[in-house]
Amino acid sequence: MGATQSDFWRRLFAAAAIAFAAPSAALASDFSEPWKRDDRALVIDAYEYNSIDWAELATDKRIVGFINKASDGLPPPYACKGDETEVRLCRALFRRHAVAKELFQTRRTVARALGLEWGAYHLARPGNPIEQANNFIDFARPGPDDLMALDIEDNNPEKWMSLADAEEFVRHVHRRVGRFPVLYTNGSTAQHIADHRHLYPLLSRLPLWYARYKPEIDMHFPKGNWQSYALWQFATQANCNARRCPYRVPGTPTDIDVNVAAMTAEELRTAWPFGGLIGVPVDMLFRVPVPVARADALEGEVTIAYADVAQLPTFSMLAEAAGEGWRRMRYGWAVAMSGPYKGRYRHGMAEYAAGKLEAFRQMVADAESAAGIDPIATGSIPAADSAKD
Repeated sequence: MGATQSDFWRRLFAAAAIAFAAPSAALASDFSEPWKRDDRALVIDAYEYNSIDWAELATDKRIVGFINKASDGLPPPYACKGDETEVRLCRALFRRHAVAKELFQTRRTVARALGLEWGAYHLARPGNPIEQANNFIDFARPGPDDLMALDIEDNNPEKWMSLADAEEFVRHVHRRVGRFPVLYTNGSTAQHIADHRHLYPLLSRLPLWYARYKPEIDMHFPKGNWQSYALWQFATQANCNARRCPYRVPGTPTDIDVNVAAMTAEELRTAWPFGGLIGVPVDMLFRVPVPVARADALEGEVTIAYADVAQLPTFSMLAEAAGEGWRRMRYGWAVAMSGPYKGRYRHGMAEYAAGKLEAFRQMVADAESAAGIDPIATGSIPAADSAKD
């Protein structure tokens, strides 16, 4: 009886020890509050309205990178038309675009001077994904060491870019830059992409920038497709205020977004700017195996070779090309059939180009003279619409 009692208490104490040790083990996981580990690198992401004290921010040596919002949906129109309200809104959009672009370039210069890795993200909206990809590249002008990211806030094609269009966006960025962007999205959208990866061969293979504002994500992370995350956005305005916040970054207010990487600072610098695909070589998506002779195959001494292939044009690409071709044909037909051209630019394309340049300079001058970003249109995302489950 005594031996049994002793055995009972020994097992009880062992169980208690395991229970108390479990939280410590959980803290060591990259899926449970990894920002509490000193060996995990941090990255800040911001948009144009986040205020930043760069000198203060630089005192936090765990911060390795800074990702700034670049473009937002489709590019603003360069020529405004319509009634007075429409023209005012159009000019406000362009002023905001011009000021945001200037701020983007300034922040890139400062961040690099402080030794931070730099990145840019595109806020994906409904609309032509090819034009949005061009808008992003022309805005961000990514260098070979700059991270690129596609921000899909939610799987709602009425408010955000559809996942099918996102595939086209990613493919076009690769065509122009030669690298792939990182995919930023929330848990439910990431799981949907993972469950339908046969429909999204690119999105499902991009490095994942995961947005979820919970201390633990182990039970929710789509490990069937991604084994880990490139970045985890764990702190934002939704879960950070003056009283409590998962992590406070010096020199920034409570609305700054904070991300953690599942690697050390040195490992993150080595992996930056990602740019590849997970689980498959990039060229496998754009190459096909070259047929071999049956006799050679039967001998078994065959090395499979691959040939490059041109991708078929998408509907969006064809529509864009057709629209541009129609506009040029209509202009040329009007000039040819009307005899001496009596339009505004009667001396041809040189005068037309000069007029466009003059209009552009005037718009830039209007933007520079503005006291700030016009409140009529902003690029901010309210907290209620932030990417979260």
